[in-house]
Amino acid sequence: MARSSRLESGFQDKLIKDLENLFPGCMTFKMDQVQGIPDLLVLFKDKWASLECKRTKGAKRQPNQEYYVDKMNNMSFSRFVSPENKENVLRELQQVFNR
Repeated sequence: MARSSRLESGFQDKLIKDLENLFPGCMTFKMDQVQGIPDLLVLFKDKWASLECKRTKGAKRQPNQEYYVDKMNNMSFSRFVSPENKENVLRELQQVFNR
């Protein structure tokens, strides 16, 4: 049963499908082991990205999320992604993955 797109989990499911369509052969992992670590790790060819999914742009951020998104962005690519900025984040990710 599909999860509601109004929930973060439903948005995350749709985002994973979008990633698989944009980046055929990519591997996407749900990362929920450590508080603050972004929700998704995306591997594509020789590159990687992490994405922290939010139900809305203004949704509350948990402790350490800002720290890990910033740290991982300095290493490769990491963003907070919500329905409001999804298209922009995917465009940025295409630029990174297609270098």
